[in-house]
Amino acid sequence: MHHPQLEQCPLFQGLTPEEQAYALSYFDAKTKTYEKGEFLHHVSFPLERFGLVLSGTVQVYMDDMDGHHIIMNSVGAGGLFGEAYCFLGTDAPIYICAVTESEILWMSPNRIKAPMPPFRPLDWALSNRFISALATRTLHMNQRIQILSRNTLRMKLTTFLSQYAAAQGDSFTVPFDRASMANFLGADRSALSRELSNMRREGIIDYHHNWFRILKK
Repeated sequence: MHHPQLEQCPLFQGLTPEEQAYALSYFDAKTKTYEKGEFLHHVSFPLERFGLVLSGTVQVYMDDMDGHHIIMNSVGAGGLFGEAYCFLGTDAPIYICAVTESEILWMSPNRIKAPMPPFRPLDWALSNRFISALATRTLHMNQRIQILSRNTLRMKLTTFLSQYAAAQGDSFTVPFDRASMANFLGADRSALSRELSNMRREGIIDYHHNWFRILKK
C-alpha cells in the first residue's frame, strides 16, 4: 500500500518503501471508507484500533453531564486519533464521526503491547514512534487546557490562533467550521463571530472561512 498521507504521519515518516510495508504489517493496518455523518466509534465501547485519516475529516467528541456534545479534536488527512484509548484497552467515552467522506487506516498496537520474537531494529523504532505519538497527544490536550482556562473569549481565541500560527506560520487553516470552532472553544457561535469580526476590524487578524492570517502579534 502506498498513500501520500503516510509520509505525513510520524509513524511512517522517512521509511523506505520496504520499511513502510513492514510497518503496515506490524500495525496490522486495514483501510475502511466512511460516508459523511457515519460513526466510526460509539461511546462506552473499547476502541480496538487507532486511526490515521488518509482522506477527509473526522471529529472526536464527548458528552458533558447534560448530554451536550463537546468536540475534543478535529482530525484531517495525515492525523492520528484514538491511540491513547486504544493502547489502554478501556472503554472509550468518546464518539468518532466522519465530518466528510473519509478513508481511515485502522491500526493495532498489539505488537507493541505484546512483542513477539524475533525482534528487529525497526520494531523498536516503531514502538518508540508510537510512544512519541502518545506524548504528542498529551501535549495537544495541554494546549486545549490552556485555551479553556482563559477568562475571556478574546483570550481563548488569541491562544487558539497562536497555537496554530506556531505550528504552521502566520497564515494557516484550522479544521473547524464556525459552529465546530465555537464548540471547541466552549463559546456561543454568535459571540465567536462577533469577536472574530472585532479582531479583524482592529487589524489583529484576517480570515476567510477556516483560513486565518495573523497581522498583529
